[in-house]
Amino acid sequence: MGALVEEFVHPTFLSFSVIAARLLFAALLGALIGFEREWRARPAGLRTHILICVAAATVGILTVEISHSTAFVGREVQLDPLRAVEAVTAGVAFLAAGSILFDRGKVQGLTTGAGMWLAGAVGLSSGFGLWQIAGFGTFLILVVMGLLHSFEVKLGIAADKQGDGEKRDRKDDLDGRC
Repeated sequence: MGALVEEFVHPTFLSFSVIAARLLFAALLGALIGFEREWRARPAGLRTHILICVAAATVGILTVEISHSTAFVGREVQLDPLRAVEAVTAGVAFLAAGSILFDRGKVQGLTTGAGMWLAGAVGLSSGFGLWQIAGFGTFLILVVMGLLHSFEVKLGIAADKQGDGEKRDRKDDLDGRC
């Protein structure tokens, strides 16, 4: 019974409070990114971006823990933290690619896909304890997706503004038939 209890209180390199802070920070940053997508009524929103950030942060924390683990002492094991970065990048890229649609000669979802990919990078940064990179990366994401979108709308070049006009035109056509 003692071995079982010991297994659940396994010592970690990082303290639990640091692990919790990194995961909560990733969740917060993911929420900020996801809120912008949710606000614009895009398919991948708040929950998706939070989950991506927290998952990537968890992989980052696990990478730190594994690299400091005594489980591999005396064994010929090569640990490469970059493999975790590559795995998260590939996994999130797979999800992001699923959000990109090509319909009627138009590509949709590129910004959402890119945001998901960046959410993974923000999560990894948070998991590795690189708070400044995670925070500033999130800030830049919000500037690009928020402020630049507003600028595009003012110039009349925003893709979703053009799409709204087409929807109105199609609705007008349908109303004219009735």
